[in-house]
Amino acid sequence: MIENNFDIPLLANLALREKQIQQNYRPLIAVHKWFARRPGTLFRGILLSEFGSGRLEDIYYRSNNLGGITVADPFMGGGTPILEANRLGCNVIGCDINPISYWIVERELANLNLDDYRHSANILINELKQQVGKFYETSCLYCGNEHIPVKYFIWVKTMKCEECGQHFDLFPSYILSSGTRHPLHVLICANCGELNEVKNYHDPGSCSFCQAKLRANGTAHSNRCACPYCGKINRYPLSEQGSPVHRMVALEYFCPLCKSEHKGRFFKKPDELDLLRFQKAEETWDKIEKTFIPSENIPAGDESTRLHRWGYKKYNELFNPRQLLGLELSCELIAAQPEGEVKAALATNLSDLLRYQNMLCRYDTQALKSLDIFSIHGFPVGLVQCESNLLGIVDSKRRTKVGSGGWGNIVEKYTRAKEYCQHPFEIKHKNGRKIQIPISGEWIGSNEATEACSGIRKVQLHCGNSEELDLMTASLDAVITDPPYYGNVQYAELMDFCFVWLRKLADTNIPAFNESSTRSQYELTGNNTMGRGSAHFLKGMSGVFKNMARALKPGSPFVFTYHHNDIKAYLPVAVALLDAGLVCSASLPCPGEMGASIHINGTGSSIIDTVFVCRSTGVVSRSTIVSTPEAIAGLVLQDMKQLETGGVKCTQGDMRCITYGHLVRLAIWYLHKEWSINADADRKIESVCSQIECLGGWPGVRDCLLGNTQVPEKQNWIALEDTLIYGGEDDDISF
Repeated sequence: MIENNFDIPLLANLALREKQIQQNYRPLIAVHKWFARRPGTLFRGILLSEFGSGRLEDIYYRSNNLGGITVADPFMGGGTPILEANRLGCNVIGCDINPISYWIVERELANLNLDDYRHSANILINELKQQVGKFYETSCLYCGNEHIPVKYFIWVKTMKCEECGQHFDLFPSYILSSGTRHPLHVLICANCGELNEVKNYHDPGSCSFCQAKLRANGTAHSNRCACPYCGKINRYPLSEQGSPVHRMVALEYFCPLCKSEHKGRFFKKPDELDLLRFQKAEETWDKIEKTFIPSENIPAGDESTRLHRWGYKKYNELFNPRQLLGLELSCELIAAQPEGEVKAALATNLSDLLRYQNMLCRYDTQALKSLDIFSIHGFPVGLVQCESNLLGIVDSKRRTKVGSGGWGNIVEKYTRAKEYCQHPFEIKHKNGRKIQIPISGEWIGSNEATEACSGIRKVQLHCGNSEELDLMTASLDAVITDPPYYGNVQYAELMDFCFVWLRKLADTNIPAFNESSTRSQYELTGNNTMGRGSAHFLKGMSGVFKNMARALKPGSPFVFTYHHNDIKAYLPVAVALLDAGLVCSASLPCPGEMGASIHINGTGSSIIDTVFVCRSTGVVSRSTIVSTPEAIAGLVLQDMKQLETGGVKCTQGDMRCITYGHLVRLAIWYLHKEWSINADADRKIESVCSQIECLGGWPGVRDCLLGNTQVPEKQNWIALEDTLIYGGEDDDISF
């Protein structure tokens, strides 16, 4: 059982490493972007802890076959629990309200002839190279070759002065490269626009071309910028001026001829030929017939309204003419493919490519790469944008891809993803070395994929409301899922960006693909624009949990991961579990986020998820049933000690989320016997809230933790006392 076999140090270490570079551990996630994917290593560990034969550390790196077991995921999202269960031989049932989720998981599990796929993808890329390749070339400043590929075009937003009518740039900073991956800092001259390499951007000196004083800080800050012509302070954005206008200000290119003798990257100010190339692309775009470019309006939403404030009204306004030209031609080539999995794969590639081929991408001045539109879980509208090479660039000497965001990059990742389906592996760290261990006998797919793969496992995927999913009573061996975290990610609003393109290429009988948006009133995320608050979240979660609990065999596990910075977001989840007649038999910590993520790094957010293990009947360890803040603090310290053994250095944010897990688990335990499913929602929430307060809540537990002088305020937490002091004898209590 998970409660006894879940190895926190082992899985914490694996999950922490996986989240740093997830595609190395689970290449299959590269099929298409989805948000906040939890570690595949965690779900493998959960499944083997429940159904495996032997200690987890002994069986984790071996081939396992859990044939005959049926696992369901009512919130499948990117499909991680489904994929891990399928790989282990389980029958799987997946459901999600979002059609993009359905499409992604279907592609992940589909059996693809890789030779046919590579052949078709190469033809597509070569055809695009013939048609638009010349628009992604520049002249090398060193050797003069005029057909050198551009990695990235850098653009700055401009605006029209309300006072004098002149157009000017909105530079928040003139730093193009901060010197981390380039020998010197690169600054754009505010006067002439030339690029200058300097040793110290705090004291950069004068421009080498016009002698004007260089500066790092731009003039656009806090939504205000002074007009350089008349001095008028202009506010931005101004939606009435329409979608933003951009000016090309720099290029990063790759010259294979000069690379061996050149230190660092290749930067240049766009010359007349560069501007002419873009103009030619724009003229070509104006002349061709538009068939696949989305003309849909961007609906209002908690995230998408940000685009409205910047004057964006339609999805096609988020791209420049060169991008639209390349994407339209790509769609035409994909549409001409015969129906089948190769066409579906290329359509998926196009959808995933979009996140790099738009004018919301930003240029990372330290890593010197494009940050895709979904680098944070929203629609970031910056002032300096990055346009990637549509085709992708290959370093012929190293046989590696240069840069990111092109067709070549997407195809390479997709190929690795589908190769992983046939030959999955695990990564083991030993003596500072990373070892890839093939797991022969396991595979991912809906049917026999190759001669090396044996056995058939059932796959059922559904696009719809999981509350209405028709499942036989007592037919499931486990429900394992990663549900939406209330309002953390606006899945539908973000995925519409891809959906308005994909729906024109997807050959599917799913009714949702006939709609103009993936948005649904049944989506279980908080959303002010659509009037979905905590009551909606509670009702929906309760409905789904009850439906899945009914389909579970008695005593079988209902497992899900969850974390949030606010305890209020846990209350509907606790109510949903109680309504479903489930008791939380364990709350286990495991890393679920990457600490270096843009939306995590430098904040008080947690990287630790709570793995809630719930059952309708079973036993729970008496030592974990406590009722005082001091005792709960003891459990938290024990968890943190095990995480530390796994290499996780907890912060106060992590400590808070671990505490939330225990508070919710205990509140459910003390309420489940007298729970009234027919009480109104407010009464239920109040009952859970009151029980958490009786347990001391976060403030009470926090005081016990921080009051202990041997517990550091941040990082390197250690357990100081044995939990048995608080819980009495370590026997089992039935429920």
